[in-house]
Amino acid sequence: MPSRPTRDGGADAARRRRRSVTAVKDGLRELNSQLSLLNHHVGERLGLRDVDLECLDLIARQGPLSPSALARRAGLHPATMTGVLDRLERAGWIARDRDPSDRRAIVVRALRDRGAELFRLYAGMNRSMDKLCAGYSDEELELLAGFLRRTTDAGKAATDALSAD
Repeated sequence: MPSRPTRDGGADAARRRRRSVTAVKDGLRELNSQLSLLNHHVGERLGLRDVDLECLDLIARQGPLSPSALARRAGLHPATMTGVLDRLERAGWIARDRDPSDRRAIVVRALRDRGAELFRLYAGMNRSMDKLCAGYSDEELELLAGFLRRTTDAGKAATDALSAD
């Protein structure tokens, strides 16, 4: 049944937009929940706590990092970070090395020989994402990537604002 024109098409458009914006926000919240659950299960399989897996991911993507830089990026107290790094090192996921630019300092790096074990556990998600992305044009993928970058930036700004309080 076709929709009937209303006297105020602008109000209908505004409602549709609000519903769409709400759907995007709800979708991001659900995605966050699903990815947290996936990461939790991966961590369980590897014998890692959620925070350990998060820190390992930061080290792998942004490292090598000093323990204090890692603590800031992860939003953790330095004493908590020491425990995380001790667990990751004992389990063979990271190494602590002298910083080549300052021999008194330490940097943390991920050990690549365990990477295959981690990638295997995320293989199902990676395959699903490849199939999903195959259904989009290059331009659509660029749009989605831009949206995700800006969403990440908004999340970082909100986090920074909360941690400044």
